[in-house]
Amino acid sequence: MNLNERAIDVVGRIVAAKDRLRIDVKRCESGARLIDLGICARGGIDAGVGMARVCTAGLATIGVHPPTSVSDVMPTIAVHTDHPIAACMASQYAGWQIADDDYFAMGSGPMRAAAGREELFDAIGFREQPTDAVGVLESAQLPPETVCREIAERCGVVPDHLTLLVAPTASQAGGVQVVARSLETALHKMHELGFDLGRVESGFGCAPLPPVAGDDLAAIGRTNDAVLYGGRVTIWLRGDDASLAELGPKIPSCSSNDYGCPFLSTFEKYDRDFYKIDPLLFSPAVVRLNNLDTGNSFQFGELRPDVLAESFG
Repeated sequence: MNLNERAIDVVGRIVAAKDRLRIDVKRCESGARLIDLGICARGGIDAGVGMARVCTAGLATIGVHPPTSVSDVMPTIAVHTDHPIAACMASQYAGWQIADDDYFAMGSGPMRAAAGREELFDAIGFREQPTDAVGVLESAQLPPETVCREIAERCGVVPDHLTLLVAPTASQAGGVQVVARSLETALHKMHELGFDLGRVESGFGCAPLPPVAGDDLAAIGRTNDAVLYGGRVTIWLRGDDASLAELGPKIPSCSSNDYGCPFLSTFEKYDRDFYKIDPLLFSPAVVRLNNLDTGNSFQFGELRPDVLAESFG
């Protein structure tokens, strides 16, 4: 299963629909292809769905769904896949920090499997040597030439075989692709807790799509809150029930000491340093584990519409 090849197919469909999606496509001097989905381009919800599909290497179904209750008007972004480890962990997880002078971006997508430098890949595998690499950058700027060349080198491809999709968090497309990570956050939390992800068969997740914020900092707060306090995930897996009953209470965001207030407040409390925040916070609000071997289910966590209301205004 070549993740980058699958993503190239998704990119092809996005580029073919660039006028409808309101995105811009350009080549930089090195030949790398840059797709703007919300910086100078208008982008939109469909552009964000396309971004999320690229993030998951075309192995997940991403959709916009109605609100979760009759009293709500916010749509939800839902994701489901029968290849959760490949789609979410080897591809979608934003595990690549890209920094160069004044440029910074969080990198995700199957290019991570081509670079393969994260310790995560020692556990899950999926390292690959593609001829084309595809990545998604969460940034308010298109990457400079030096960054494009560095990414291509780390992925083992020539620059004109590199495609990067870019959108800021404070954009429609950027918001959609971040909120589409509800399932990924649960799986990553399980991995950090030492759970064998080889037991996982399928997954579903959804979270409310918040209003687009006025700047990226506020947008980071709102999109995190969407998952932390409004995310709902169901995971189908195999094995014994005892380990699920023991693990389950540790998965939702409420297991963290930093739980209970809007993410932006927590972020400011720790001087805007993600690494000072309790890592147990980064997970969905509610998680349900369905054991395919025993037929038993376990549910943990709670939704917090009060925190969402405070965060979303």
